[in-house]
Amino acid sequence: MEGNVIDAVALGGSVDALEFSMWSLFWRADMVVQSVILMLVGASVWCWAIIFEKVTNLKRLNSQAQEFEKGFWSGQSLDAIYDRISSQPRDPMSAVFVSAMREWRRAAEKGHVGSTIANTSLAERIDRVMQITVQREMERVERYMTFLASTGSTAPFIGLFGTVWGIMHAFQSIAVSKNTSLAVVAPGIAEALFATALGLLAAIPAVLAYNKISRDLDRYASRLDGFAVEFSAILSRMMEEKAAR
Repeated sequence: MEGNVIDAVALGGSVDALEFSMWSLFWRADMVVQSVILMLVGASVWCWAIIFEKVTNLKRLNSQAQEFEKGFWSGQSLDAIYDRISSQPRDPMSAVFVSAMREWRRAAEKGHVGSTIANTSLAERIDRVMQITVQREMERVERYMTFLASTGSTAPFIGLFGTVWGIMHAFQSIAVSKNTSLAVVAPGIAEALFATALGLLAAIPAVLAYNKISRDLDRYASRLDGFAVEFSAILSRMMEEKAAR
């Protein structure tokens, strides 16, 4: 009885002597688990950088789009707006406007505005140019979103791989020491679970941010498409007026 008490006290002391801080768990882990931890930490940091960039960029783009729409619907002539922003469009909506106006001016300079057939061909070209511009601008805005989706779907499995490897390493330590005490088992299990925790820490914000930012990007793309449709209608009315003269 007395020997059991002494063993329990000694075991408790040996467990208490171990440190279970994040740094201690990292440095005690083997090279494979350390690589998994570094990979997950790097992915998490990069995801947060992407999230911050996308949130601030979308806020800025919506503000610039609102400012452009305010000037567009203020009654200014299309030529005046084009001359002011054609050299360097500030945002995707301005780029859509400039691409359409550039096609319109080229056709007007060549005298291809007026007849019904010419107007139909010009309207199709303008619509196609605006669609291409919207797609190109949205590809630029959506850059790095794939990384968020990939991190959200793969990080838990990467963490699980680190967990499985850590448990295997713990069992190997048990086999070598031929000791199943908590002091031998606890460090390996803790390292393994630490990898799983980091996998979830990287994946959960990535998934939540991806869903939220994707919805915001869809709304912004719809805003660009709506402007393109409205502007196409304006140019079509201008073509009809020229044809009627």
